[in-house]
Amino acid sequence: MRVEKDTQGEVVVPDDVYYGPQTTRAVKNFRVSGQRLPPAFIRAQAAIKMASAKANMKAGKLDYMLGEAIYKAAQEVRDGRLDDNFVLDAFQSGAGTSQNMNANEVIANRALEILGYHKGRYDVIHPNDHVNMSQSSNDTTHTAIHIAATETITNELLPVLNSLQDELDTKVKKYMQVVKPGRTHLQDAVPVTVGQEFSGYSRMLELGIMQLESALEDLKELNMGGTATGTGLNKPEGFSEAAIQEMNHITGVDFRLTENTFEATQGAGAILFVSSALKGISVSLIKLANDLRLLSSGPRTGFGEIVLPTVQPGSSIMPGKVNPVMAEMLNMVCFQVIGNDTAIMMAAQGGQCELNVFTPVLAFNILNSITILKGGIYSFNERCLKGLTVNVDHCSKLAESSLALGTSLAPKIGYEKAAEIIYEAHRTNSTIREVVERKELGLSNDEIEELLNPLNMTGEGHDRT
Repeated sequence: MRVEKDTQGEVVVPDDVYYGPQTTRAVKNFRVSGQRLPPAFIRAQAAIKMASAKANMKAGKLDYMLGEAIYKAAQEVRDGRLDDNFVLDAFQSGAGTSQNMNANEVIANRALEILGYHKGRYDVIHPNDHVNMSQSSNDTTHTAIHIAATETITNELLPVLNSLQDELDTKVKKYMQVVKPGRTHLQDAVPVTVGQEFSGYSRMLELGIMQLESALEDLKELNMGGTATGTGLNKPEGFSEAAIQEMNHITGVDFRLTENTFEATQGAGAILFVSSALKGISVSLIKLANDLRLLSSGPRTGFGEIVLPTVQPGSSIMPGKVNPVMAEMLNMVCFQVIGNDTAIMMAAQGGQCELNVFTPVLAFNILNSITILKGGIYSFNERCLKGLTVNVDHCSKLAESSLALGTSLAPKIGYEKAAEIIYEAHRTNSTIREVVERKELGLSNDEIEELLNPLNMTGEGHDRT
């Protein structure tokens, strides 16, 4: 053990850890969930400390030897080598003060080691005076959310979203000529093709990706140097510009300084916008998952139009039963994202005066949404969608038997006569074609064939030019 001191007195800290007294106090204070802010957030914090050290050195405010040691220690944090030292519960002090001090203490003590000193020699490198120089928890926590969300969306979520859309487009092309009954209100409707149905899913996802990419641009505004209330108090001239330049070098992302540091300190608009985009994508994915569950239902007493891959037994009591577990999993992921969005909305509206203090819960929920969506979509695509097949013969038979085929007769014989044919077909358990062939409607065989061909009714049976 070692004894360290902060402004409230002495604290006993385990000697094998890099955090210090303020982190130790916070661990005791916030025993809430056992959940921590994710590594992406820690990496973003480290990038802020690295960029700030460089900017402070450039301004002549931070000694070069100390600054280089801080930079190297923060790089180790960004590389994940000190993850075990970030020990705070996600539900902690407002504005992420404890989380910021956790980073400051870890980096300070590791930098001391790099320079050959023992941990706790804060007279040489101090967590507040040196590692947190020109910064505040109020600007760094907000900035870390933007960096972490930008990096994880760009590097992890968008690639799996694009892969999912690519697979949907593959299904569109493969099954564009496979006709099936359409359904509206869950009742028979005019035919569509399987490819057309999947094109709807693809476009919904494409629109969601576009909204997410648009929201991502707002996340690229960083509140570097706003300090406590947006005034920039205690930062040297040129700090923000130098820090953002270094941040872009560290991350490879084209970040820019916020246009208004007061808005960035008080609000959470960009985070709310991104969460809304993730919610929109989730709603579209729920539609896809629910449709696949319906369309694959059976196999003998349901729709049975598509076949999902068998990935595991479906029942502990019914032998041979198989369930659409990957679609069910995707549903649950999306439900959670929508719930996270509610928490984010509440936190975003909870700011008062010069500061929104609820940044830890904003960070926890937005990064959780990105992470579970990435994993859920990847698993669903690999274990379900890629192996999905279509029961072509069954789809064709259902389309031929649909009462909605009578819709194509209305322009020739009128709405009411077409309705009479449909009612008779339903009453006599006949197909529309069988009823039409029994009646004298003044239609030739060629006309009947043309009108009652389900594929023609989809628009895919003709040359559209």
